[in-house]
Amino acid sequence: MEVQFAVAKIGKYATSESGDTLEMIERPHGGLSFVLVDGQRSGKSAKAISNLVARKAIQLLSEGVRDGAAARAAHDYLYTYRGGKVSATLNMLSVDMDTKTFVISRNNESPVIVYTKQDGLYLLDEPSRCVGIYRNTKPVITELPILPGTILIVFTDGLRHAGSLSGNGNYDPVAATRQMIETGVTEARDLADLLLAEANEKDNGRPRDDISVLVVSVHAAPQKDDVRRMDVSLPI
Repeated sequence: MEVQFAVAKIGKYATSESGDTLEMIERPHGGLSFVLVDGQRSGKSAKAISNLVARKAIQLLSEGVRDGAAARAAHDYLYTYRGGKVSATLNMLSVDMDTKTFVISRNNESPVIVYTKQDGLYLLDEPSRCVGIYRNTKPVITELPILPGTILIVFTDGLRHAGSLSGNGNYDPVAATRQMIETGVTEARDLADLLLAEANEKDNGRPRDDISVLVVSVHAAPQKDDVRRMDVSLPI
C-alpha cells in the first residue's frame, strides 16, 4: 500500500499572515503525524496562537506521547498561557505504524470527511470543543484501519464558510467530495487542490477566512520500493 498526503492552504484576502498552522512530525515508533491548528481571529495574532498550540502538540508527539494526551496538553498550555480567553481549533491526524491505523483527533466543530470502500462516505462529526477556553476540554479520537481506498479530509472552517459573505452560498465540502470521488478523483493532491479552488471561487478569489485542507488517501502500490517522497510548493 501507499499512503498519500496533500495539503492546500490559502490565507484570508488582504491579510499579511495566515492564522492556520500545519506541522508534520515523524513518530518515534514509525509513521507520521500532522497537526492542523486554526487560531482565533486572523492575521498575526491568530498565527501566534496557532503556532503556540501546534508547537506544543508536535513537541509531545515527537517524544512519543500519545495523540490524545498531546491534544489535552496543548489545550492546557493555551488555557494557562492566555487565561482561558483565547481559542483555537486543533486537529491531529496520525499514521500509527505500531497499530497500522489512522488516529484522528478532533477539537473542532468542523467534521472530518471519511471515505472507505466498505462504508462509503461519512463524517466524523461528534460534538467537539475547541482548545483554550474550557478547563476540562478533551479531544474526540477515532481510530481507523489503514486500508486501500480510504480517504480522509481534514479542514479548517474557512472551507465550509466560503461563499457565505459573497452571495454565492456556503460551499459544501461534503457534497463536493462525494461528487469528486464518484467521478474518479481519489488522488490526495487532486482532492486538496480541487476543494481549495472551488472554495476560493465561492469567495470570488478573495477568501474571507484562512482555508487549509489536508487530504490523506490510501492506494494499492504496484511495486514497493520503500522510498518516502514529499513535495512542497511555497509561493513567494
